[in-house]
Amino acid sequence: MPAPPRWSLLHGAAAGRDFEGYLRRRASQGDPFAVGFPGFPPVLFTGTAEGARELFRLPVELLEPPRPNPIEPMVGAASLILSSGPRHRADRALLAPALHGARVRELGEIIRAATLREVDIGCGAAGSWQPGGRIDALAAARAITLRVILTAAFGTDGDRSDEYAGAVTDFLGAFTTPLLVAPVLRRDIGGFGPWARFVVARERLDELILADVARRRRARPGASDRTGSGVSGDLLDLLLDTRYDDGSALTDAELCEQLRTLLVAGHETTATTLTWALYHLHRERGLLDRVVAELPSASGDPVEQARLPLLDAVCQETLRLHPPVPIVLRSIRQPCRWRGIDIEAGQTIGLAVGVLHSRPSTWPAPRLFHPDRFLDRKVSPFEFAPFGGGHRRCIGATLAEFELRVVLATLLTAVRLRLEPALALGARPRTVPRNLATAPNRAIHFTRMQ
Repeated sequence: MPAPPRWSLLHGAAAGRDFEGYLRRRASQGDPFAVGFPGFPPVLFTGTAEGARELFRLPVELLEPPRPNPIEPMVGAASLILSSGPRHRADRALLAPALHGARVRELGEIIRAATLREVDIGCGAAGSWQPGGRIDALAAARAITLRVILTAAFGTDGDRSDEYAGAVTDFLGAFTTPLLVAPVLRRDIGGFGPWARFVVARERLDELILADVARRRRARPGASDRTGSGVSGDLLDLLLDTRYDDGSALTDAELCEQLRTLLVAGHETTATTLTWALYHLHRERGLLDRVVAELPSASGDPVEQARLPLLDAVCQETLRLHPPVPIVLRSIRQPCRWRGIDIEAGQTIGLAVGVLHSRPSTWPAPRLFHPDRFLDRKVSPFEFAPFGGGHRRCIGATLAEFELRVVLATLLTAVRLRLEPALALGARPRTVPRNLATAPNRAIHFTRMQ
């Protein structure tokens, strides 16, 4: 079995500086390859389609999320991301109907309205949307996607959206990269330090969520279809209504962790992908013109916009080059054989998504942003896995993909942007770990032209 690297502190620092580049360098030594960071068990990674196929097809009862988990302080042990076994299957069955198919398409006009509202605000944390104003793309994308997930979760984009925006922003900002990669730092030092700041931010967000849960409980029973937003019910209604097979319901604490996960994971990853898509389009003027020329054929219908071939290819290529969650991890509960190696119980194995997405045998010129490659061929779920795969594939993938396309189409129709010259002409920003996702290592700014 490949041995994890020595000097794990140095390897952790290298990964924090350029996560995808670090994994590609490790993968160049063979597949599977081992990675080890301080405070976490060693992980045996694959970056091949064959390895992904084996990973995603392992029996359900054989797998569980690894512990300790880097994101557990953010999402909580009860969240869908970290549950396992029968509880995971039950929670997934509970949430899945609200995040797939026709239900997601109902959000089309809400997504468009959230995008236009961000543009119409004029000034805010993202900068100025007035002509000539400078805009922070990631801050703007976060504002848009947070409004969307708030509507999906609570059925309204009303007075509390600003409170949530502030609380979520503080929460994400408080969970710094050192807290993510070094569990030893997760200690309260007399109420001071980064961990104490994070706990305070988490408590503030949980207070907002629990207040909404209590308010909705008081308004029950028989209060379905209460959103007032054109969406048939919301996720909070769904969670309150659902019972497990034994008749039990989610406790308030469990509700809070599921909703916190949806609010944070449900907007941060999409916001990061939207930022990268805008960046690449505005470095490729000819490609941007082709996408803009395609948009009128959808007649402004969000559902039709999401089906536009070139727009779809741009979004797929962005997810290929910049998977927002770059690793898929599984802990093995019983001994098994994987990638020709005997794996012991307790071993963590995983997929390095960025490595999978950059194999020249599958993706010629893999570092090139070339959306047309998705117009020319179909790819398998073992070659292209931005949302993971198997029975734990991201439950919000359908919403994320639909939202990305509608927001991008709305922005490209409503405004003309110019990428900051240093970004338009310079080297591509590096990808670094940040909270639940990865993100550009520096801000991506645009100027609004009209």
